[in-house]
Amino acid sequence: MGKTYERIDGRLRTFIEEQPLFFTATAPLSDEGTINLSPKGLRGSFAVLDAFTLAYLDFAGSNAETIAHLRENGRITLMWCAFQGPPNIVRVHGRGEPVFRDDPRFTDLLARFPGIDPRQHGLRAIIVVRADLVRDSCGYAVPHMAYEEDRTLHGKRFAREDDASLSAYFTRKEHIATSLDGLPALPLPLPPSSF
Repeated sequence: MGKTYERIDGRLRTFIEEQPLFFTATAPLSDEGTINLSPKGLRGSFAVLDAFTLAYLDFAGSNAETIAHLRENGRITLMWCAFQGPPNIVRVHGRGEPVFRDDPRFTDLLARFPGIDPRQHGLRAIIVVRADLVRDSCGYAVPHMAYEEDRTLHGKRFAREDDASLSAYFTRKEHIATSLDGLPALPLPLPPSSF
């Protein structure tokens, strides 16, 4: 049933790029640490950079667990599942890193996401993932569900923030600069945006 792939291309790449939702999973090194699993969406916020590299935009939220775990150990798994059409699940296991606004790579990476306005969503970082293992499986037990549209609440909430107010918002949140387990997460204050 399952198959391992050497690259993210062809049918596999098409499947990944067509899904409106994917999940990220990370964990700290500590056995006592909190495992994090997050849904990701918003059309245009994900990109396949090449046959081994993926990236997605990390927007404002209540926590920064993924950033903290990646800064500590880099381990990440991304997963897509077909809610429509033929059943399929694809997992990319790899190493990831958050690329922050003051990183020289940030502007070039951001150009890979032309379909989304980063100012509207409180862009914190771009997560770049290098695939170590790519596998698919049947997905026979995944239910059929219909995608209707992206929610607009996130964009409406964060579109009114500028760099200063967004940094202030993050500073007030308990688990943005530091993870649930006390790991360094998002460096604050945010560097000024160039977008």
